[in-house]
Amino acid sequence: MAKYLLLKHYRGAPAAVNDVPMDRWTPEEISAHIQYMRDFAAGLERSGEFVGEVALAPEGTWVRYDGEGRPPVTDGPFAETKDLIAGWMVIDVDSYERAVELAGELSAEPGAGGRPIHEWLELRPLLSAPPTVTE
Repeated sequence: MAKYLLLKHYRGAPAAVNDVPMDRWTPEEISAHIQYMRDFAAGLERSGEFVGEVALAPEGTWVRYDGEGRPPVTDGPFAETKDLIAGWMVIDVDSYERAVELAGELSAEPGAGGRPIHEWLELRPLLSAPPTVTE
């Protein structure tokens, strides 16, 4: 089994086919979208492929250590994940092909008008062991 991260983006990925921002969806469209996500996760739980998921709030802060005795620095000059990352799901599957299949299924979640979003999801393998350095 291999674990993969399915990463949902607010921005930064190629535009989805049904690219209507969620703040322009009806309450019913939002409910259908959330229910699709719940049903998708429940199916993964039944198959033993579900590890975890989190939807992220839009608020967030960059934090960096700024030296001994100094307060941490907040908010850097970089694009903020609160503007980019909507949430994530971790799956544990038998193959890369299965991970791609599940990502494709998740991409079909409904959006505006109840039509599939066809959103791009980032699929990344989780490291199973720390990288090693060889000389």
